[in-house]
Amino acid sequence: MASTTVTEQQSRELAEKSRQTEWDRPSFGKELFLGRFRLDLIEPHPMPTDHDRVTGEAFLARLEAFLREEVDPAEIERDAKIPERVVKGLCDLGALGMNIPTEYGGLGLSHLYYGRALALAGTWHSSIPTLLSAHQSIGVPEPLKVFGTEEQKRKYLPQLATNKISAFLLTEPDVGSDPARMRTTATPTEDGAAYLVNGVKLWTTNGVIADLLVVMAEVPKSEGHPGGISAFVVDAHAPGVNVLHRNKFMGLRGIENGVTRFENVKVPKEDLIGKEGRGLKIALQTLNTGRLSLPATTVGAAKWCLKMAREWSAERVQWGQPVGKHEAVAKKIAFMAGTAYAIEAMSDMCSLMADEESHDIRIEAALAKLFCSEMAWSIADELVQVRGGRGFETAESLRARGERAVGAEQVLRDMRINRIFEGSSEIMKLLIAREAVDQHLSVAGDLIDKNADNKAKAKAAAKATGFYGRWLPELAVGRGQQPGAYSEFGSLATHLRYVERSARKLARNTFYGMSRWQGAMERRQAFLGRVVDIGADLFAMSAAAVRAKMLDTTEAQELADLFCRQARRRIDQAFHDLWHNDDSEEYAAALRVLEGRYAFMEDGIMDPSGDAPMIDSSGNPPPAGGSPH
Repeated sequence: MASTTVTEQQSRELAEKSRQTEWDRPSFGKELFLGRFRLDLIEPHPMPTDHDRVTGEAFLARLEAFLREEVDPAEIERDAKIPERVVKGLCDLGALGMNIPTEYGGLGLSHLYYGRALALAGTWHSSIPTLLSAHQSIGVPEPLKVFGTEEQKRKYLPQLATNKISAFLLTEPDVGSDPARMRTTATPTEDGAAYLVNGVKLWTTNGVIADLLVVMAEVPKSEGHPGGISAFVVDAHAPGVNVLHRNKFMGLRGIENGVTRFENVKVPKEDLIGKEGRGLKIALQTLNTGRLSLPATTVGAAKWCLKMAREWSAERVQWGQPVGKHEAVAKKIAFMAGTAYAIEAMSDMCSLMADEESHDIRIEAALAKLFCSEMAWSIADELVQVRGGRGFETAESLRARGERAVGAEQVLRDMRINRIFEGSSEIMKLLIAREAVDQHLSVAGDLIDKNADNKAKAKAAAKATGFYGRWLPELAVGRGQQPGAYSEFGSLATHLRYVERSARKLARNTFYGMSRWQGAMERRQAFLGRVVDIGADLFAMSAAAVRAKMLDTTEAQELADLFCRQARRRIDQAFHDLWHNDDSEEYAAALRVLEGRYAFMEDGIMDPSGDAPMIDSSGNPPPAGGSPH
């Protein structure tokens, strides 16, 4: 296996090499972080075509009927498995091919309606959209659609659209967000006709039952082989592919997620996706639109939580009136309503921009993933609190004693993973921050690079002088200072003026941070996190206002106004905390914790976790205990 002795510099260089560096299309998100509120890039609100609407609505109707008539969500939760008959039913419905073009046997749904289908299915049981999105959004279909040869598409996509399930295998026991440590290898055979794959992959959603896999593996550099992390289509039933274990989680109990070992698995060279060394770039570019499935599922969850909170809070009476009329509960309901509206506004906006293919949405999609996963979790948490003891009680228990089976605790468990997979919130903030400062690094990167020579620094200084001489004055004044600006948005105009002013303020603060810390700013993760949080709320405010204008109803205006008021308070606090915080003190304290200075705080406890290693990198199979299937 490949060595895991990797320096920090090597990890950073690989991450930088894997980025998509071109900006060929306009980006609302990029412009926002540069202090330019390009409302024209998202307004008028993009709309689905008539064809997309008709085909999408027809499929949603079929999907809803199938779920109601054929799927028992309580069975999935109880047995921790999606029954085979349900999987077959989804295949027969065409659900495996929602996101696959019709020319390859799929349904060819738009991103918008693909997302709405996932949201609908997720309100029945969250394991169903996880199965479908892991198969289509990050599994074999998406990278083949974008990077595959025509031969690969015609060979695999018709199977994947009908009855073959796929999975994406990147993570390893000791490899998460740092793929430079990857140990799985793909060694070219002597005749050059194939690769031999060896290694162990972890958290292989769908991997336990998959037929086809996208596997990321390191190709050793040799004559005729540039090497590097590469992407392969692998037959999950090929000799040497072994599912060692089916993992169990606090939520998403029906997913088929496991540990897979590869032992001299022969993969034909024709099943290499793209070129050698392009695997991570393929994965990252696939996720630009692939990760939109996660915000879509949070839309359904957030709406369901709001529905349950409304119905419960209107019926439950305490101290002489419904609990929803007590201010402490009312504030929670207001947060849920405004935020659920914003989640849908942001998710739909990103999906429709993806459908139009006229924008670069890598920042917008990442912001949507970050914002929607964090906020939907908060909504689910508030539902549990509003429901009180019943929020902590399982749906099965509630049903058994004659009450409505509201699975509030289940949605809380299920939603928690969204803040972790497809990029944890912490990693998403770093990814977004890197894209947000891309313009600065492109014009002044060598100025803050300690390894750059004097000639490079002088060249960068001249380039930076020209850019900042034009850019900084733009941040001084803008439409947000004009009282009548954005009047076409009615009462929401004041919020858009705030967005415009705040975008310029955010850009100034980002510049101040770069000037102060220069190359060391990449280590100021708390600062960068606040910058990204501000940007996410500004994008959400913009999407909410534009959606309200498109819907043109009083109710939409009210919800957009409600959300914007809540978001502005978060933004103002984040701006304050950029420069008034305890980041340095907290970091120093954390280091003292790590070195054991406060180990006395662990006195008086018992640890039932045992003495096994925290990370098992051995690749050995688990103790015998039956088939993972």
